[in-house]
Amino acid sequence: MPLAVFPKCYLDALLVQRSMSVEDWVDLVAEHLAVDGLELYTPLIEQRSDAELDALRRQIASRGLVMPMMCHSPDFTIPDPAGRQAEVERQRRAVTATARLGGRYCRVLSGQRRPGLDPDETVGWVADSIRAVLHHAERHGVVLTLENHYKDGAWRWSEFAQPTARFLQLVEAVGDSPYFAVNFDPSNTLIGGEDPLELLAQVAGRVATMHASDRYLEGGTLDDLRRCEAEPHTGYADLLRHGVIGQGLNDYDRIFTLLAGAGFQGWISIEDGDDPVHGLVHLQQSVTFLRAKMAQHGLR
Repeated sequence: MPLAVFPKCYLDALLVQRSMSVEDWVDLVAEHLAVDGLELYTPLIEQRSDAELDALRRQIASRGLVMPMMCHSPDFTIPDPAGRQAEVERQRRAVTATARLGGRYCRVLSGQRRPGLDPDETVGWVADSIRAVLHHAERHGVVLTLENHYKDGAWRWSEFAQPTARFLQLVEAVGDSPYFAVNFDPSNTLIGGEDPLELLAQVAGRVATMHASDRYLEGGTLDDLRRCEAEPHTGYADLLRHGVIGQGLNDYDRIFTLLAGAGFQGWISIEDGDDPVHGLVHLQQSVTFLRAKMAQHGLR
């Protein structure tokens, strides 16, 4: 089973401080992590020309890696139809970039849980928006993977479709398509106060990719996190942390048992760590843990 890595602990260096380039990240992965590919994030590459994307793809290939997954965060809960259409166009551009870089999967989300939204009407908005991208995805050979997400770092409100029941409602509303699947992240359901294994049991057959993560709360509880969410703010609450895979609350034996039983053969991408100082060591520990668990459960 192929293993990728996402630069979670280096996003500030890549996007805020600009002390690291995407090319630096590719080299770091190739030289220090025993993985097969790397997952990119659209803000890292959205200003690049086709020629620049082609050059990046050649560099990735030259280091013996591939870019199978693109992480993108559309916001389809904007009440204004013109705003949602703009997000549809953003998602289409993300799909195009994914294909240009040789990728097969591009993440899609529902959007922000804005106050005052009618849940059923909003599910309809989101489903319509995702379906509006499917023809473009098919043309480029890219699968849209809906993640059971928590919150994008640039958002004020948490994910609209975070609750399991609403996520399942949205999956059903979009319908069946070979170009629509699920990206499963166990930690996001966990911090939503629900059981990720219950969600996985219902969607395992539709999971095409997975974010391997382990989160924990530092100096607070889930109730404290809910109180933080009640006041809109950009980014994550300070008490929410990513950790080394296998050292948090997720039960990877049970997760991989369910995935193996459903015949999962997709990519697993490591989403590990908030600490850039120890980030590389933590990523190496996560790779070691996941390689062993994947082999144990026949996910090779």
